[in-house]
Amino acid sequence: MKKGERLNMMLRFINQKQMFTLKDLMGKFQISKRTALRDIESLEEMGVPLYAEYGRYGGYRLLNSMTLPPISFTSHEVFALYFAMQALKSFASSPFQVSFSSINEKFLNQVTPKQREQIESLHKRVAFFHTEQTHKCDYLEELLLAAVENMGLEIHYSTPRRSTIRTIQPISIYAMRGYWYCQAYDLDKRAYRVFRCDRIQSLDVVDQEHNVDLKDFTIHNAHRLWSPTKHAIRFKCSITATGVEKFMQQQFPSMELVEEDEERFLSGTYEPEEMDFIIPYLASFGKSIRIVEPVSLKDCLKKYYIDLMDHL
Repeated sequence: MKKGERLNMMLRFINQKQMFTLKDLMGKFQISKRTALRDIESLEEMGVPLYAEYGRYGGYRLLNSMTLPPISFTSHEVFALYFAMQALKSFASSPFQVSFSSINEKFLNQVTPKQREQIESLHKRVAFFHTEQTHKCDYLEELLLAAVENMGLEIHYSTPRRSTIRTIQPISIYAMRGYWYCQAYDLDKRAYRVFRCDRIQSLDVVDQEHNVDLKDFTIHNAHRLWSPTKHAIRFKCSITATGVEKFMQQQFPSMELVEEDEERFLSGTYEPEEMDFIIPYLASFGKSIRIVEPVSLKDCLKKYYIDLMDHL
């Protein structure tokens, strides 16, 4: 990182922190003590009002908050932001109904003429292929706000087989393979569940009396809330390296990869009512898995293949 860019970032860091030490700067910007001292000297020469406090608990204090200059981006940062925005193209819905074309136009109007020329050149040489989202989601904003504010919701949830009323507390939303999903805690079943957002037909905020404190759970660790029921059926499949790659692309909390005697297995559980999910899911692995147990699951998979062949 160039010194000028580092000092600009340091200005914002100091203005937010107000009190800091040399160790803070060394850790934040990965610089040596000598470089940190030189940077502080440079900031003081720029007129930053710093006061040094000596002693065991000493450090530096910013005497007055500063009016910072407008944020400027390096060319690499501009390219990274532009690449990230391309993901918006493939979604028919996004939180807060953000319009890609509107953001893209504003973004390109703010970059320098040279950066805009570079972006246009990159656009001709880089392609972004996404799974197109074909189902519109009407309540992404409400689901996201409910997750942030720890609120409970009553949703009308419709699947191809039935419609139900569920009381949930959203944890997070995420997009995968052309669909938006909502990780949530089912307040009626007291269990972790994942809902496809486009299947939510309506929702209402419910009384917070029965809500659960989910502030410590995030999109990355929400699966810790999941646990199988007493009726869950355990299964085990041997799996090849190709199967492992496929599993890593789409994981579920009810499944895991285990290694026994230098052989890898896909192991987990499924609920009796989840046969319409587990059979097509395992079939998607093709020859990269082989069911070890239970035998009933193997028989159901065979029947699935026979029905599929009869349909051809």
